Amino acid sequence: MKPDDLHMKLIAKSFGTVTAALFPTENRRQTEESVIAVTGMDTVEILARIRASDVSPATLDALRITADRLCCEYPHAASPQLQVEGRSWLSRITRLLDGRLTLAQHQEVLSLAGQVALLLGCVEYDMGKRGQAEVTRKAALSLGEEADNSEVIGWAQEMRAWYALTQGNYEGAVAAAQAGRAVAEHSGVTVQLAAQQAKAWARMGDRRQMELALDRGRSLLEVMPEPEDTDHHFVVDPSKFDFYAMDCYRIVGEDRLATMYADEVIRNSTNVDGTHRKPMRVAEAEITLGVAAARDGDVESAVNYGRRALRGERKSLPSLVMCSRELATLMRTRYQGTQAAADYLEELRAVSVA
Repeated sequence: MKPDDLHMKLIAKSFGTVTAALFPTENRRQTEESVIAVTGMDTVEILARIRASDVSPATLDALRITADRLCCEYPHAASPQLQVEGRSWLSRITRLLDGRLTLAQHQEVLSLAGQVALLLGCVEYDMGKRGQAEVTRKAALSLGEEADNSEVIGWAQEMRAWYALTQGNYEGAVAAAQAGRAVAEHSGVTVQLAAQQAKAWARMGDRRQMELALDRGRSLLEVMPEPEDTDHHFVVDPSKFDFYAMDCYRIVGEDRLATMYADEVIRNSTNVDGTHRKPMRVAEAEITLGVAAARDGDVESAVNYGRRALRGERKSLPSLVMCSRELATLMRTRYQGTQAAADYLEELRAVSVA
């Protein structure tokens, strides 16, 4: 039995997290069945309607649900598959702009195209296609500006901050996050913008600014309504706050806190059957546990955690490599000459150049 709302908030605050991370509600996924239930159409019929000269409200509903479905598949779907499907749907959606649309429909189609372009930019960057991902991100930003959609614009700036962070441009990450906050002040993306700033401040060695950014994100998230679908990549997932904090405290050397958050990330990202519904989060949590083990002198556990993180099927290569470098540095400086360290560094090198 859950405590009442007031006590749930107090308990969450005492653990340095947010209410919905400790007391989650059941997730509601948008599926093909959802499209049929809402619109009475399957994918084949949606495509037929797209080719028609006029676009009905039901067609737009179906496209909206399809865009949401693609975003919900991001945490676990294979990147090449999601890239192909995302490109195909983006092409179909943008073709509507050549047809007869009302002003409201035109804005809606631009926003949907922007959302799918954002997703593609994330997938391309995960695959290590930096140049292509940046072109796609800028296209999403342009679509958001044309649609006057502050949320699309905000997420395009969040992606800019993420790109900068993983490339070592920490000041650029802070600036991009600030630009996003300026246009999307009342959107859920502000939480993730605060998180990117916290990560950047941590890497610049400014713990006070890191703590302020984390506290800002936690405060924003606490007053937001709980999302219907936490699998949606562009919906702020309350349990992800632990993921942000884990990264920051690992960087500043607070191993006890980092380990606590890593354990929570793995727990919240794992199904009852042991499979991972958020495999990329689990990978970074395993690296965090590996870093803590290495600092504690347990090289065997450190290498085991590091290897498990590298061997997941679903990877965000830039983020994974960025975090893995921290463990690699420890292997080189503290365990140089050991076979376990050498084997791990070789495995990491193979992933980094893949």
